[in-house]
Amino acid sequence: MAAPSLPDQLQSKTGSDSLNYQRIALVIQYVGTQFHGWQRQAQGRTVQGEIEQAIGSVLGHPVTLHGAGRTDAGVHAAAQMAHFDAPACIPAHRWRAILNPRLPQDIVVRAATQVPEDWHAQFSAQWRRYRYTLYTDALPNLFVRPFAWHYYYQGLDDSAIGSALGALVGHHDLAAFQRAGSKRPHSWVDLQEATCYRRDPFLLVEMQAAGFLYGMVRLVVGLVVQVGRGILSVEEFTHLWRTGQRDRVKYAAPANGLCLLRVGYDPPPFPPSVWFDTQPQPHLATPPAFMAV
Repeated sequence: MAAPSLPDQLQSKTGSDSLNYQRIALVIQYVGTQFHGWQRQAQGRTVQGEIEQAIGSVLGHPVTLHGAGRTDAGVHAAAQMAHFDAPACIPAHRWRAILNPRLPQDIVVRAATQVPEDWHAQFSAQWRRYRYTLYTDALPNLFVRPFAWHYYYQGLDDSAIGSALGALVGHHDLAAFQRAGSKRPHSWVDLQEATCYRRDPFLLVEMQAAGFLYGMVRLVVGLVVQVGRGILSVEEFTHLWRTGQRDRVKYAAPANGLCLLRVGYDPPPFPPSVWFDTQPQPHLATPPAFMAV
């Protein structure tokens, strides 16, 4: 005789439809290449849709999963945070082991834990941090392609890019970096940090804020590259966004280079090893010496 399914086990444990519920927080990683973004859609494969289907298959009814942020199509996440409510008879930490076999290979749950019933993945978050990776070597690399913009056209001035990004830090109207279709009531952003650094042959841009405009990071990177090439000066870049010249921000950086790096809470529901820096940073390793044979 086959073992009872989890929905049957839940029913047998309670003996009724009246269940005590607990709030479960998840740390989720996904490779965004084959997704139409995070948010559930009527058509198209999404991260939220896949995980909700997996949870629903366990509980035997539809469940809503709330994420900390809505990443666009093709964008990755190293530590997306999300929550849902589930019967308390399943220990919270078990949800990682329960869900991962039911999820596709491009999504993984790193950890699960119980959080207070008023904790919310989106509204309790104090900040989100994104990392954009540019691969600047002249030669293509197949193992880098899914996670970086291969920018080999011209050398980039790291110092100029850093200066341009630094001017964005603070409370500013960044309407120049907002894609059409946003439902946000205003375009003011409190940007806590914006920086770039090099790990040859990679150039990495990181931005942290309480919230971002729709498409903001990719539009910023697309324009700041023009500063790195010397097409725009730092002063021109700053004047452009301060005066809201959206028509001059013509190009968004490709989605594959962008990753939701982490989301901050006070206190954090998980230890740092689970969520803090789980996208491996690229670096240029010294090639091993070949031995003559």
